[in-house]
Amino acid sequence: MDDTRPEAKQDTRTARITGEEALALHAEGRPGKLETRLTKPLVTARDLSLAYSPGVAEPCLHIHRNPSLAYDYTSKGNFVAVVSNGTAVLGLGNLGALAGKPVMEGKVALFKRFADVDGMDLCIDTEDVDEFVNCVRFLGPSFGGINLEDIKAPECFVIEQRLRKLMDIPVFHDDQHGTAIVAAAGLINAAHLTGRDLATTRLVINGAGAASIACAELLRAMGMRPENIVMCDTKGVLWRGRTEGMNQWKSAHAVETSARTLAEALEGADVFFGLSVKGALTQEMIRRMAEKPIIFAMANPDPEITPEEARAARPDCIIATGRSDYPNQVNNVLGFPFIFRGALDVRASTINDAMKIAAARALAELAREPVPEEVARSGAGKRLVFGPDYIIPNAFDPRLISRVPVAVAEAAVRSGVARKPLVDPQRYARELTNRLDAAANALEAIHERVRANPRRVVFAEGEEESVIRAAIAFRNAGYGTPILVGREERIHATVAGLGVRLPEGIEIHNARVSSQNLRYAEWLYARKQREGFLFRDIQRLVNNDRNVFAGCMVALGDADALLTGETRSYSVALEGVRMALDAEGVLFGITMMIARRSGTVLVADTAIHERPDAATLAAIATRSAGVARRLGLAPRVAFLSFSTFGDPKGSIPGSIRDAVKLLDEARPDFEYDGEMGADVALDANLRASLYPFCRLSGPANVLVMPGLHAAHILTKAVPHLTSATTIGPVLMGLSRPAQIVPTGAGVNQLLDMATLAAYQAISR
Repeated sequence: MDDTRPEAKQDTRTARITGEEALALHAEGRPGKLETRLTKPLVTARDLSLAYSPGVAEPCLHIHRNPSLAYDYTSKGNFVAVVSNGTAVLGLGNLGALAGKPVMEGKVALFKRFADVDGMDLCIDTEDVDEFVNCVRFLGPSFGGINLEDIKAPECFVIEQRLRKLMDIPVFHDDQHGTAIVAAAGLINAAHLTGRDLATTRLVINGAGAASIACAELLRAMGMRPENIVMCDTKGVLWRGRTEGMNQWKSAHAVETSARTLAEALEGADVFFGLSVKGALTQEMIRRMAEKPIIFAMANPDPEITPEEARAARPDCIIATGRSDYPNQVNNVLGFPFIFRGALDVRASTINDAMKIAAARALAELAREPVPEEVARSGAGKRLVFGPDYIIPNAFDPRLISRVPVAVAEAAVRSGVARKPLVDPQRYARELTNRLDAAANALEAIHERVRANPRRVVFAEGEEESVIRAAIAFRNAGYGTPILVGREERIHATVAGLGVRLPEGIEIHNARVSSQNLRYAEWLYARKQREGFLFRDIQRLVNNDRNVFAGCMVALGDADALLTGETRSYSVALEGVRMALDAEGVLFGITMMIARRSGTVLVADTAIHERPDAATLAAIATRSAGVARRLGLAPRVAFLSFSTFGDPKGSIPGSIRDAVKLLDEARPDFEYDGEMGADVALDANLRASLYPFCRLSGPANVLVMPGLHAAHILTKAVPHLTSATTIGPVLMGLSRPAQIVPTGAGVNQLLDMATLAAYQAISR
């Protein structure tokens, strides 16, 4: 279930963003979240002639003779339309097509982020079913599938049924089937843990809308008996013979029963599915349920009953919600991207029950397997081991892309709706794994781990507007306690000028008047007295240099990590931090560069060493490989140079070759080679044709730079020349966590670096 609602209604558990932050993200740079990107070079006149007139005539003629070739010559096979009329936008109601567009853009982004499926949002400004159907039915030539979204019931049932009959591509209403598939996966596992057979399990569903009816229909298809499924709406039980508030879809789920209320229906029931409203389920109701009751309280943003309330009444229960801050989140993102991925890849004409059931079973089976380390670390303070608190996979499990689409594709082939065979499922699974960047999931896992283990982070330049905004975002996200260093009156004046409220839990420390000044000065003087510092010099530094003050806070355990750099150059900020914090091993900076097509590449050293010697290069390579592995990447380290394996010659390549020799002697457990040019490091075909002896088995994902000048040129230029995102440099090798952002960093960059600093504190 989507974990989103209006900012004004957020409580302390879900208020991870503010409305202002959300508006800023949507408005900054190019408005919205989507753009069109070319997949072919269109630079020269020849390029244009091939891509458009006259060359484009050739694929047109081939497709005219054989329509299936559209999947080979166009984007159709990886292109989904996300279609809505905005009549049921999230939990906000009928906002209309235009106001629903941000959600549809977000859905397209999720398709791309989780399954590398391209999409386009189509917001249709009509509530008339006939007009809507006629608008969508003719879009088949452009798309490989249609994802219907945020359309109110009962119109959504009619629209989906009619479009499925009229179109020869998958039509899937995610609000119905996505929820049903993920909930079914959780129920499979909950039933297994409690020793139940679906055929004899009694289910009560509260809510009779699109998702509720889809859940009932899917569970029937999976073997649950219709008479064992009791559905309720706002007027009570859907019993056979009832006429008030009924329609043809509700009537199809009416059963023979004497129960008339939700409380009566739950007497002795095994399972509760809630797709209704907060508070609909009470503790007294679940006390009447069978032993080891299974409760899926999926109302959003607030469940029908909280896990704390449910367990207080029934300690033996298994409970899932739609919330990401509780275990067992029923999250549609576990379903729709991967279901469409599998359906598109075998050119399925529809998404049928067999494919939905296959997806549910694949999700259930995945939850029973050992969890990858990078996912396990994000387990909200608990081990992610199959059991009552882990019956549904984590949404950022990197294995989802290689499991669910394969199961869906195989089911499509078996059920006869696939128009392309699946020759080698194992090879298909490997190809799917390579479509996504593992580091993106690992970064989210880092954020989740910090939420589960909040830390105290000092924001050294606490009077700056962007720093204050980042501290507020840090607090709202649940990452821990931000400590702003600055003058209290200046900070409050800035906050007032921003028109926001400083949340509870943010501390302000004025270095000049702090009660800890003497303690910090005495400690720092003992540390620096033999390096030419007088006590009055140290006192002046502690009082006036916020980086020194913040460093002392971290060194003496008054905070877990610090963030600085917004107003001072990197070298000046580092000098202040180093007054209090020592280096442990090699000190260096590593920058993450996240590109849309090539994935994540780590670049080091991007902060400290102007001309590192061989031993330093080898140490940087080893530490960087460890960072890559923690991000879920199999490290492939390339030592970069202007020279590739001795051509042309020079002094710098000599130190790089010595670094490689040092690693040869150490025999590390990662791939490495050098010296080589950046093109050779990143282009496997070029290496294979010219340098077949190179040890790298694929494109390098760790680039060890020959010097700071080259590192700065690369990491500063690439974001301006491409669409790549950079994070860093992340400072590695200090005795306590500290991060320094580039001068003038934005709020998001400050927040990312503060979170990474907190994560380093957890990982110590």
